[in-house]
Amino acid sequence: MNFLSRVKALKTYPSLPEVITALCEGYSFSSFLNDLRAGITVGVISLPLAMVFAIHSGLTPERGLYTSIVAGFLISLLGGSRVQIGGPAGAFVILVYAVVQKHGYEWLALATLLAGGLLILFGIFRLGSLIHHVPKPVVTGFTTGLALVLMTSQIKDFLGLSIDNLAPDLFEKIGQYIAHIHTLNPLCLIVSMVSLSIILYLQKRSKKIPGAIIAIIITGGLTAFFELPIETIDTKFGKIASELPPPTLPFFSLEFAIRVLPDAVSIALLGALESLLSATIADSMTGFRHKPNCELIGQGLANIGSSLFGGIPATGAIARTTANIQIGGRTPVSGIIHAATVFVLIALFAPLAEKMPLGALAAILMVVAWNMSDIGHFLAVLKGTRKERVLLICSFLATACLGLGLAVQLGLLAAIIAFLYKKMIKPIA
Repeated sequence: MNFLSRVKALKTYPSLPEVITALCEGYSFSSFLNDLRAGITVGVISLPLAMVFAIHSGLTPERGLYTSIVAGFLISLLGGSRVQIGGPAGAFVILVYAVVQKHGYEWLALATLLAGGLLILFGIFRLGSLIHHVPKPVVTGFTTGLALVLMTSQIKDFLGLSIDNLAPDLFEKIGQYIAHIHTLNPLCLIVSMVSLSIILYLQKRSKKIPGAIIAIIITGGLTAFFELPIETIDTKFGKIASELPPPTLPFFSLEFAIRVLPDAVSIALLGALESLLSATIADSMTGFRHKPNCELIGQGLANIGSSLFGGIPATGAIARTTANIQIGGRTPVSGIIHAATVFVLIALFAPLAEKMPLGALAAILMVVAWNMSDIGHFLAVLKGTRKERVLLICSFLATACLGLGLAVQLGLLAAIIAFLYKKMIKPIA
């Protein structure tokens, strides 16, 4: 057996990254052009989203950009899905915000590093299939509850309210909005509404059109030209770094790691669930079949890399992965190009990105939350069996009212129970 034959024989190995599998099957110039077009387009789409997710996690925008570059590159290079686009995601915003508000970034950096290690262990011990046993009503309730919390978190910037510290609790947050409604900024509301209208209109016309980018260009240009008195990235956070920082290990001690571990577990479980859900959706659109355990290992290494470069937790991003497929991406090369595109964009256009209005970014995240919610599926499950309704409502309320960390852990418990139940009844059947 010659060298090429041996390499091709390895392509079905369950822990082999999909980039090797795809290249072994033959990679043509036309495939590269498709990946190039998809990668550049998704990179452009990812730029504002990365900043949005970081800002609404209580951090500076560049931390989202670092994550999109480093984690996005590693997820595509080392993951088990051909078309997965990785980076910061809306699913993490509420969890990360709670951690940052309570403990600060150093805590989050170590939690992300430890979560990466846990994800690698999940993959090594082949726990990828276990995630697929989470009952679908639980996933639907979880994502809809998360979407509700995420959407309500954007009201402050959407309306331009003056609130110093936004409460993480849903009901406390609503109380703050009511108490501060007199601080509403009419100009900010107009900019937010214009952004939302542009995004929704272009999204209806074609999902290939990057509505978020166009909305930001228009509203950012108007804000700068007319010098509108509304908050932008520049006025709130200052200058955006135009290059990656050198890799740095987070502060570590055994005592500190033990205290951080519960948050690391929540990040790892949420990342595993979100990435494998995204990969499964991608499989249904392309006909490919992802390697769940390899994907978890890739996600783990990506989160470690993100932590070292000052980033935040990363996972597979459903919306960007879907866009990648629709534009023509079919191999991990498109994901690698996506990460390179974000890097080039911040190197060349960081001063322009600083002019983005926070209201426009809030509008983007509201659309992300709405798309995440899948209301149609939620209502369909409500019409299902009593068991499905109970699982749906419990997971929805747990996510919206009890906190994301607890909801993720309850979801894992549901997966274990479902897995054991199937194993127990199979011999009887």
